[in-house]
Amino acid sequence: MHINLPEKRYYGIGEVAKAFGVNASLIRFWEKEFDVLQPKKNAKGNRKFTPEDIQNLKLIYHLVKERGFTLEGAKTHLKEGKQETLNMFQIISKLKEVKAKLVKIKEQL
Repeated sequence: MHINLPEKRYYGIGEVAKAFGVNASLIRFWEKEFDVLQPKKNAKGNRKFTPEDIQNLKLIYHLVKERGFTLEGAKTHLKEGKQETLNMFQIISKLKEVKAKLVKIKEQL
């Protein structure tokens, strides 16, 4: 999954939800369920997600939506082998990018 967000320090929940193609309520739900998500909140209580939060959301999205983990399974997977999971996720993401570029080149031939 390729998330199309500009590079910023903080992202609002609306733009994060739109980038992931999910409802803001799902992002709030994941925030309650996963300890790794700790968005900052301003005086009004609006969530501000950092680039690190976005990386964690990508990982959660990958585990739950793409690989079909249950929430409990994803939590366990993150706790027991977060670094290994993150490395594998990054490799898969890079391979998907390479594949997309190769397909684009093939279409141009």
